[in-house]
Amino acid sequence: MLKKNILIVIGIALLAFYIGRASNSGDTPAQAGAAPEIPYQSQPGPSGSNATVHENPLADAFARQLSDIPVQGEGKVIRLLADDNKGSRHQRILLALSDGQSVLIAHNIDLSPRIPDIQPGDSIQFKGEYVWNNKGGVVHWTHRDPDGRHAGGWLKHRGETYQ
Repeated sequence: MLKKNILIVIGIALLAFYIGRASNSGDTPAQAGAAPEIPYQSQPGPSGSNATVHENPLADAFARQLSDIPVQGEGKVIRLLADDNKGSRHQRILLALSDGQSVLIAHNIDLSPRIPDIQPGDSIQFKGEYVWNNKGGVVHWTHRDPDGRHAGGWLKHRGETYQ
């Protein structure tokens, strides 16, 4: 009986630890790493434990469902979405990558300038942190960290760098 009670207490403690850890994520759009509801699809990646490792870290992160991965790349603007104004404000830009994957750029406009005059079809280069979701994923941290604790990123559009 005592062993059963100890196991229950340990199980509850582990559950509380993982729930607390999930709620303490960093500068993600809509906070807590929640994937924003966005109307797009991406190419499905390989699934299962034998997933192919890609030379492109973003494609690999999507295929293996990884998050918090530093990425850098370029894509064409598919669509401009409404700003995410919950918590830190983010300019949201949907990109198509050369391999067919789509990715949402969530650019913190409280810490970095908004990209003006951006249009569908424009090319955007990016450096940031990838967070997986089944729609292609999100790239955030496309700006400097004012506290200097996180690797900074950037966006480049028409010769201008936004960070």
